[in-house]
Formats: sequence, C-alpha cells, structure tokens
Amino acid sequence: MKTIMNSLLYVLLLVPALLIAQTNVSGTVTEQSTALPLPGVNVVIKGTSTGTATDFDGKYQISVNTGDVLVFSYVGYKTFEVTYNGQNPLDVQLLEDTAQLEEIVLIGYGSVKKEDLTGSVDVISSDDFNKGAIVSTDQLLAGKAAGVRITNNGGSPDSAPNIRIRGGASLSANSSPLIVIDGVPIGNDNPAGVSNPLSLVNPNDVESFSILKDASATAIYGSRASNGVIIITTKKGTSGDKVIYNFSSDFSVSSAGDGLDMMTSSEFVQFIQEYHPDYVSSLGVPAGSVSTNEPVAQVIDGREIYNTDWRDRVFRTALSSNTNFSARTNLFGKVPFRASLGYTNSQGVVETDDYERISASFKLTPKLLDDNLKLDINAKTTYADKNAIDAGGAISGAIGFDPTKPVNDSNSIFNGYYVNMNGNLIDGQWNPVALLNQRERPERVFRFLGNIEADYKLPFAPGLKAVVNLGLDASSAKIKERFSDNSLATYRVTPNEPTPYVFNPGVNFEERQRITNTTLDAYLQYNKTLEGNFINKYDIQAGYSYQNFKNDGNQDRYQYNADTGLRELVINPNNPNNRYYNVLNLQSFFGRSNIDFAGKYLLTLSFRADGSSLFQEDDRWGFFPSAALAWKLKSESFLENTTFINDLKLRLGWGQTGQQDITGVVGFYPSIPLFQAGDSNSQYLPNSSLYSALPFNPNLTWEKTTTYNAGLDFDILNNRMISGSFDVYFRKTTDLLADVPVPPGQAFSSSFIDNVGETESKGFELNLNITPVNTDDFSFDIVSNIAYNHTEVTDLEGLASIPTGGTVTGTGTFLQRHAVGQQAGSAYVFKQLYDANGSPIPGAFADRNGDNIINDDDRYYQAIAPNWTYGFGLNFTYKNWDLSSSFRGQIGGNVFNLNKLRYGNVENALPNNNTSLTNVLNFYSGAADSAFYEAIGNTIYSDYYLEDASFLRCDNIVLGHRFDNLIKDATLRLYGSVTNPFIIDDYSGQDPENFGGIDGNFYPRPTVYTFGINLDF
Repeated sequence: MKTIMNSLLYVLLLVPALLIAQTNVSGTVTEQSTALPLPGVNVVIKGTSTGTATDFDGKYQISVNTGDVLVFSYVGYKTFEVTYNGQNPLDVQLLEDTAQLEEIVLIGYGSVKKEDLTGSVDVISSDDFNKGAIVSTDQLLAGKAAGVRITNNGGSPDSAPNIRIRGGASLSANSSPLIVIDGVPIGNDNPAGVSNPLSLVNPNDVESFSILKDASATAIYGSRASNGVIIITTKKGTSGDKVIYNFSSDFSVSSAGDGLDMMTSSEFVQFIQEYHPDYVSSLGVPAGSVSTNEPVAQVIDGREIYNTDWRDRVFRTALSSNTNFSARTNLFGKVPFRASLGYTNSQGVVETDDYERISASFKLTPKLLDDNLKLDINAKTTYADKNAIDAGGAISGAIGFDPTKPVNDSNSIFNGYYVNMNGNLIDGQWNPVALLNQRERPERVFRFLGNIEADYKLPFAPGLKAVVNLGLDASSAKIKERFSDNSLATYRVTPNEPTPYVFNPGVNFEERQRITNTTLDAYLQYNKTLEGNFINKYDIQAGYSYQNFKNDGNQDRYQYNADTGLRELVINPNNPNNRYYNVLNLQSFFGRSNIDFAGKYLLTLSFRADGSSLFQEDDRWGFFPSAALAWKLKSESFLENTTFINDLKLRLGWGQTGQQDITGVVGFYPSIPLFQAGDSNSQYLPNSSLYSALPFNPNLTWEKTTTYNAGLDFDILNNRMISGSFDVYFRKTTDLLADVPVPPGQAFSSSFIDNVGETESKGFELNLNITPVNTDDFSFDIVSNIAYNHTEVTDLEGLASIPTGGTVTGTGTFLQRHAVGQQAGSAYVFKQLYDANGSPIPGAFADRNGDNIINDDDRYYQAIAPNWTYGFGLNFTYKNWDLSSSFRGQIGGNVFNLNKLRYGNVENALPNNNTSLTNVLNFYSGAADSAFYEAIGNTIYSDYYLEDASFLRCDNIVLGHRFDNLIKDATLRLYGSVTNPFIIDDYSGQDPENFGGIDGNFYPRPTVYTFGINLDF
C-alpha cells in the first residue's frame, strides 16, 4: 500500500511539472521579400506528428516544450527550422525557393509536385530551351523531349510545325497534340494566312512546357488529348516590390546553302550536245532577240548562251531582327504583374518572303479577400503581316529552268522579264524571278488570346475551393492577292483579235475571316491532409468544360472575262457573299482523385465524358477513364538511408482517350446530310439552282485509344549527377476515323469517313541528364533523350490498304498507304533491278510473286516514319562564360527523292507539250545515272528513289558572356550563335528531314548566324 501511495504522489507532482514545461507559442509567418502573410504554412514539431497550419492572416499557435524544433514548410518556399527557447511571439519569414518552384508541374486542371506525378510527363523549362534564332515557340522545344518529334515544313519564317507525340494515334483524323496556353486550349484551325499558329506567341514570353504523354496524364483533357498534350506556361510577375526590366535584341543573317547539284550553263550545253544533239537549237536565245545587261557566256550557231544560276537569283542572304522588352513587379504589394512588347522582322531566304510580327502581353496574379481568392489574368495580342509567296513554284523553277536563258529582256512585254514564247503562247515554264516579283499576297492577322482564372478557397469549408476559367482565342485575318501590270499570271491569249494577247492585272483573291473560340472550365476541388494515417492525403475534383470553335469568313475570287476583257468578281447567286461558316462544340464532365497512401504510394483516378457536335445525337458522347499508380521506392526503409539514390519512383498507368476531329478531311459536319449549292453554271433553268449532296456517314462514332504505360523516375549520385526517366508503353486504337475508298456508284464521292480498323503502337522513351562537373567556377551538363516507336495497322475491316500522303507525279499517284500488317503511312514501291555495274535497269522490277507479270501484286512496303528519334545537348559554363549546343536526329525511315525522279535522268531535259528544255541533276558529278532513261509508268514507284532518312542535325551552337553589376544591379549578356550549321546524313537530295516523306519543292532550312544582347536591370 505504501508503494502505491508513493507512486500516486509522484504522478500528482509530475503532471503539474509537465503542464508548466509545455507552453503555447504563437506567431506570424510572412514572405521575406514582401512581408505579406502566408496562409496554409505547415508548422510541425520535428520528429513528431504534432503540428498545425497558419490561418488566412499567416498566424499560428502550437503547444511546445523548451528545446523543441519547429519546422515551417510551404510549397514554393525554403523550409525553415527554429529551436524554441522561450520566444513568444515566434515570428518567421520564409524565403522563396526558385528550385522548388521548378518542381511544380502543370497537369490538366491543376498542378502537382514533380515527386507526386503518377503519369508520363516531361517538363522543359527555360534553362533547357533551344537558343539562337528563334521565331516561333515550337523551335524552343525541338529535340528536347523523348518521343516528341517536331518537323517543320521548311525554312520559311512562318513554316508550319508537324508535332507528333509517340507517333500519333490516328490515321486520317487529327494526329497533332492538344496545345494549352495559360489555360486556354487553342483550336486546330489556324487563322487564314497563318501556317504556324505557335508563331503568334512570342517565344520570349514562354516560361516552360509540360508535355503529357500517356493516357493517365492526358485523359482528364478527353477527346482533344488522344495525341498528347503540350501545356505552355508564360512568365509572370515577381513577389518583390522592385521593378525588374529585361531588354533583349538579336540580329541574324541567313543563307540557304548550296542546294541540289544542278548543271551549270556550260555543263548543260555539253549535256545537250552529247545526249540530245537535235535540241541544240533550243539552247539560249537567237542573237539579238533579247535586250539585257546580262553578259553572254558564249555563242553557239548564232544563239547567245547565258550563264544563269536561277537558284542564286531566287534565293537571297536574309536579314532578320528580333527585339523584346518586358517589366515585372508587384503592384501595390499585392499584385504580381508582368508586361512585354516584342517586334520581329524576319526575312526568308527566298526573295520577297517577308514576315513581320508585333506582340504584346500582360499577366496579373493577385491574391484578394485575405488571400482566399487567387486570380490569374492573361492577355496576349499579336499582329502578323507576311507576304505569302509561291515558294513551291519559285523553287521548282529555280531548279529546273534552262540555265542558258537570261533573267531579263527589256524587249519583253512581261515587265522586262524573259519569257520563252511559242508564237503567242508561253512555253509552259514561268520565269521564277518574275513569279516572285510580279505577285504580292499580303496576309495580315490580328489575334487575341486571353483568360481569367479565379481560384477561390471557400472559407466555410476548409480544403474546398472553386475554380472558374474563362478563355477567349479570337483572330481576324485579311488576305489580298494582287498581280502587277504585264505579269505572267494576268496574260491572256485572245484568238482572232488584232491584239493577240491582253493583260488583266489587279486583285485575284480576297479573304476576310473571323475565328472566335471560347472556353469555360469550372470545377470544385477538395484536398485534405491526414497526419499519421495510412491515407496521408487526398485530393478530389469534379467539373464541367465547354469549348466552342467558330470560323466565319468570306472568300472572293476573280476571273478573267473574255467578253469584257476585265477581271471580275465571281458571284454565286446561291451564296452572293461567298461566305463560309463552321462551328464545332465540345462539352464535357470530368472528375479526378489523387490519393497518397503512407507518403509513398500514389493513386490517380480520372474520368471524363465528352460530347461532340460532329456526331449524331445517339453517338455524341464518349466516356474515357484512366488510372495510375506510383510507388516512391526512395521512401521505403530499405532505400531511405541510401545516400547515392536521391529519388526513385515506379509508375504504372492505364487509360482511354477519344478522337473526334476529322474536320481536316471532310469539314465540320461529317455525320449530317447536307447539300451544296451549285454555281451559276450549274442550272437547268434560268434563275434556278442545282444542289449536290455532300458525303456523310450518320453512323460515325468516337475513335478510341487505350494506352498502357510503365515508367521509372530516377535521380542518383550526389548533386543530382544522373537523373531522368524511362518509359515503356503499348497503345491500341480502335474504331479508327479514316477516309476510306468507296466503290463507284455507292456514295456521293469516291471516298468518305468511316470507323474502320485498328492500329497498335509500342515503344520506349529515355530522358537522361548527366552533370559530370559542377563547381562554383565550372559546370558541364549533358541533356539527352532517345525514343523508339512502331505503329502498325492491324485491321481495316476487309480493306487491304488505304491510300494516303501526297502524290508523286499527278492525280491519284499516291506513294504511301495505310496497309494491314505494315507501319502506318508506308511507301508502296517496286523492287528496282540493277545491271552488273550497279546501274538501274529502266523498267525492270522484281517479280516478287513469280507470276511473270509486273503489277501491283509485286509492290512491297517500306516505312517512311523513323522508328528511332533522339536529341542531346552539351552545356558548359566557366565563370561568366557559357557555351551550349543542341543536336537531334533520327535513325531509319525513308524519304522519296522526287527531285531525282524529276531531274535525274536523260529524258527529263527534253521539251514536253511546248515547254522549253529543263535542267537536270549534274550527271558529270555522279548525282544521277545517265543510263536510267525512263521516268514514267511503274518507274515512279521504284524504290530506287527511296533513300535512307537517317540524320544527325546540329540545331544550334551558342557562345555567351555575362557582365554583372555594370550599373547598380544591371546584368548584360552578349552572345553569338549559329543555327543549323551542319547535318550528317547519306541522303543524295537536299534534306532528309521531311515529315510527308516526299522531297520535292522543299523550302531549304537556312543556316543562321545571330548576334544578340540580353539586359536585366
């Protein structure tokens, strides 16, 4: 009993002592740079699960013992620890952690820490961007992410990019990824006159890209995300009260390089004399028949032979400049703000190819109502003006025009340009210099892209917030094509008239277009943290999305009227305003949940229901679920004390997405019976109209893609020496939306859209970053990626193949097909036979099936798209010097050398249908085989013209130097760069990098030398 009483007495004495030792401490947590209170900061006693969070005024209160260590942590700020030794109040200031901010990754309708990602997502920040002569935003990204292939259509300043993530999932439907800019999904229809929609966003404003690849990451975006998502985030204001200015400017000089090895004038004369002596009289011009200041190279049989390098006359050394100014600050201490102005003046290397852009933007990100309400306000305006040249015609003329003819002839009726006439008729070949200079086509576009996103924390329900995003993408475009006096295009023959020809200059075409795309996203999101429980935290959201795409315009075409001798507006009485009007509406409901189990197991579930106006009511809705699981291996006990592994995470994902965008093939109403009014010539009776039915398919439904993905994220060795990710995936697409042929007489056209067949894709991706050296004075980084993708057509529901791609020599001569058992878009070719010397035998092809007949049954398939793509960059810094380089390439794939077919044999030089002699590839340098005469019949499908498209291209090399503290805190960086300095390949043509697979009148990618400055002050 005495022992029990002593024990009770001891307890009674100890409890008051403990109560006295534990103290309630309070304080306020603020941001160091602004002194603004920070709500939601976690305050935890180190080594325990005891903690609290600051309120909306940044205040907190917690019970502690003397000697306890308090840990203050908040997303985007450096963690701060302080030992309690009786301080009360205990106020803390947190410092913004820029490195941690970079770990925040944007995903669909929200963001997560990079360590909490469950899907396959690549993040490319401004430090990783391509540098040098950058005109459009897509150029920042090329070659920087595994499995993302960006191939532009050539070297024009406004050249369109073809972007494919993991090869694309569709055949005839749109295979481009969804692009979201500051929360606004942009439409798939470019404004009239705009080849590259991303050229309308100033690259200088871009902060980062998030690339969503697998279905578990993209499914939240639903129907428009079946080919991946690229989220572009622009720069924002600062949290400090100081105004920070940036001025940057660069000047570039571009050249087109050497081009194809075509015959010079003297070589061409020798060639004609040797192979076609009967046509020597077609060389040059009769002496005295032209008046020009150009020197005559030689005279043969009374004919003056000129030495004209048509390529040199069509191409130029192009000069370009790019200037940007921006300011960012924190207005009134509460409103982070950034504004920018930009001006770009870029010349293409083809004469008269001019592009000009003026851009402006601003961004506000204030917090209001005791920081419960966060606003993100973005506005971007762009005005672009370009002269859209006939680049294909000019380049084709520069390649094939007779080099013995002059450029000018002051006696010519065509404004002094030489034109070869056959009587009163042009011989069929147009002077390429005149083609550029006698036509102007200004295409002017004004575009606005903006949104307001409100994120409101409901004060009556902690953890619950409502988000509403309103976006607008609107553009106005004007095009006017004019021909000058006495131009080739306005030349008309008037038989049986005293004057055998007339000119009809003036406006040939006009277009006015207005695009209005609107977006509404609204959702609720609830998150909860449960300290010390197996379910550590969870996040649930559900919402609604509305998108409407409206394209409204007028096109006016003018024709020469032989009766009046005037160019007159073509008026269709059934459509007197020549108007077109297209609308696409998408509406969706979506939900997602993220659950963290024990801080090391992550589960993401999402579901989206999409409705599209492209389908009939019964087939309008598609339903797309996804699930992903991630395991933070580093958090397990068997790895948490391993010092050489900084991070290790395993990811598994599954999901379905849909595709409905077939508008690029059949317009906006493929499932609805519509009639098209005929023109004034399509009438049975005066003032009556003839209507024709348009092809439609009322049974169209969603194309569906299912993707399985497994990935590993890793970061090993000290100082993040080696980091990256590895993914493998399998993708199956069913109910393919495809343009399929129809037997004659069974439909309103020769083909129409149907859901037919399946494709399967498989591949892997590796992103690998290595930092071998990282000291205060010197660092060396290697950033690299490699990817493999193989997409095979597995079923076309009874069809053996579907023609696709461009034609080779004329209507219906399709080289490529989607064929069962083959890679999508493969070339369908004959196996060329060769003689003992290795020269191709004209008209001789392998009888692959042994039936002694050469027909389509003997053709075989060769892949066009490469299976392997890769990219890498080398970055060096030494004190204030920096040197960086970027490379990318592909292994495999093929390109059809159409120029070799057109200009690579002896017979191509001869006149055809009253045309003049045509230049050919330089036989004497071995660029073509003089024994290969035939370029007709089956020869156009010969695999002799199909060449390996493997290459390694150096995208850019940049050398810069930074000068610190020139005036107060000003920093100046001077740099020089060369873009596209070289390419390593075995291709005999101009450039093996060709998205369409057929290399014809290709606008060359120039080599660009740039000098620039960047000033921060």
